[in-house]
Amino acid sequence: MSRCDFKIVLLGSEHVGKTSLVIRFVNCRFNSGTPYQNTIGAAFCAKQMQSHDREFNVGIWDTAGSERYEAMTRMYYRGAHAAIICYDPASLASWTRLRHWLQELRTVEEDCKVYLCGTKKDLLDTGTVQREVPEDIIATYSQGLHGHFLTSSKTGENVDELFQKIVDDCVKDLKVMKIVEEARVQLQKEDNEKNKNYCYC
Repeated sequence: MSRCDFKIVLLGSEHVGKTSLVIRFVNCRFNSGTPYQNTIGAAFCAKQMQSHDREFNVGIWDTAGSERYEAMTRMYYRGAHAAIICYDPASLASWTRLRHWLQELRTVEEDCKVYLCGTKKDLLDTGTVQREVPEDIIATYSQGLHGHFLTSSKTGENVDELFQKIVDDCVKDLKVMKIVEEARVQLQKEDNEKNKNYCYC
């Protein structure tokens, strides 16, 4: 894709399932047999989505959760329209760390729309793990943000809904859409210039 209309960054501690969330959304699959690997810096992927009868190219940056990569990952926050901060409901430590990620994001991109994402819902539903993060605390903390979703990358539950909500919110934001339209016009101008200067002899 030559252009991304909306930039989404994923934040959160390592092992919370950020990469699995992206793979489920973009490729509709879950790599259950793949050994865990740290993301270094950030991994990028893109997907075309629809909202209000229009098509948009969405760029997703899956950032590293390891503390040793923090200085590197901050650069990926710049220009983000939305951020998904992931945590594991069965890990109180990942929830505590969530507040850090939000503060880090706000220092770089203050107007970024923030969505909380609890992962591994399937493990909670089957009783494989026990919830450590109380639901009332999550509800209270989410009030000042743009939404909270409890997802499962294994089953796909609420994954598409999360990303669709983000794109719909961006489309409804007049300030964001003004920037998107201006970028599209500029890209069209650049394409026209390239075609004009190209010799078809």
